[in-house]
Amino acid sequence: MTALDPATTALVLAAAAMNDADEAVIERRLQGALEAGADPAWLDELVLLGVLVVGFPRALVFAAALRRLVPRPPEAGDGADYEHWRTWARRGAESCHAIYRANYTKLRENVARLHPVLDPWIVVDGYGRILGRPGLDVRRRELCNIAILVAQGVPRQLHSHLRGALNVGASPAEVDGVLDTLESSGMVSASRMSEARSQWSQLRPPAPSA
Repeated sequence: MTALDPATTALVLAAAAMNDADEAVIERRLQGALEAGADPAWLDELVLLGVLVVGFPRALVFAAALRRLVPRPPEAGDGADYEHWRTWARRGAESCHAIYRANYTKLRENVARLHPVLDPWIVVDGYGRILGRPGLDVRRRELCNIAILVAQGVPRQLHSHLRGALNVGASPAEVDGVLDTLESSGMVSASRMSEARSQWSQLRPPAPSA
């Protein structure tokens, strides 16, 4: 029994498939999400999320599978025109702060030390242009991020988004549900699942006492 509703469970599985599944598997996951009640707009937002976390090639594979099921693409919104960059910058700072909270300033400083261009790209293009869009709520975005990052085996980024999911309103039981769903799907190696569960066990808030 999972704390995730059926549509979110199916959405998480579709997100995880972006990493390395073939098109037939991706299409089955997308079809399953639609049948479970996922809004097609959520799936189109996953395409854009994919650009950030798995890269353009895999995002394009995912988009092609989605267009076979939902032929009509969505409206672009403000994401297609760089004249909106100030909106993205404001929205990105707000979204990033909501996810990282007290660690927001430290995150930006650390990223800027890695490369000075990465900081504005992550905030303006990543969190503002893409992650702050209205087509998919931030709680479900973070649950999908967890699914993708577990499959990728990137513990530092996973740690940030496990905490981020809680910061934007996901319950510990919902995060448990993402991990349980991934493990039962067989889409993630045992070693990566073990690593993810170890991380989560250190971050998971204690259950309230009876």
